[in-house]
Amino acid sequence: MPEPEIDAANLNPLLLQDVNLFHDLEADQVEIVFQAAHPLRVANEAYLFRQGDSAERLHVLLKGSLKLTQVTPDGQQVLLHYVHAGQAFAILAVLGGTEYPVSAQAVEDSLVLTWDRGSITDLMMRFPQIALRALEVMTRQAREFQDRIRELSTERVERRLARALLRLAQQAGSRVQDGVRINLSISRQDLAEMTGTTLFTVSRTLSQWESQGLIETRRGKVLIRSPHELVTIAEELPRRQP
Repeated sequence: MPEPEIDAANLNPLLLQDVNLFHDLEADQVEIVFQAAHPLRVANEAYLFRQGDSAERLHVLLKGSLKLTQVTPDGQQVLLHYVHAGQAFAILAVLGGTEYPVSAQAVEDSLVLTWDRGSITDLMMRFPQIALRALEVMTRQAREFQDRIRELSTERVERRLARALLRLAQQAGSRVQDGVRINLSISRQDLAEMTGTTLFTVSRTLSQWESQGLIETRRGKVLIRSPHELVTIAEELPRRQP
């Protein structure tokens, strides 16, 4: 569970200007939005909320990372998305007054701002720019989830795994001398849940790619040594002959 609320006086309201939901607001408007928020610390591996909980709050991640997971009707856990600093989430659930369709779990110590449904609705009426941004965010997330469902339903495991690593590299990667490092602690089980396959299949594929020099895994970190080759696998392009 989240830790008790922290003193908002220790936070800079202008941090919200880096949040996708509030990009269009002026500094004084950001201050008003910030004053309506409640800050929470979420320790590594703790849950901010769980699938099926009543959706009562909209959340913005200021620091850290969280993962959104969902348990399917047949009991399989699927890792749908990583939330990074500057992103809002649970928008559709809270505005629709429904249950959270996913669980949100911290993958490192994180700092979250939350607004209850009444507060965020009032802010959207006062600042329509927030509502427009929220619509953009929900549309983008819906498209992303549709793409994920299509991948899980129609694509080979190797292609799904390559796409997952490239997506993580784009979201949380940094270029280093030997390639692109994904700056998240990702277990092979996480990758299995992201790609709808088994731990055995993920381990076998990653080991094969490591032996080919495409990637390097160490202590939960992934270094993509040959991004071009992973793109080739993800897009099913002709492979270069050694």
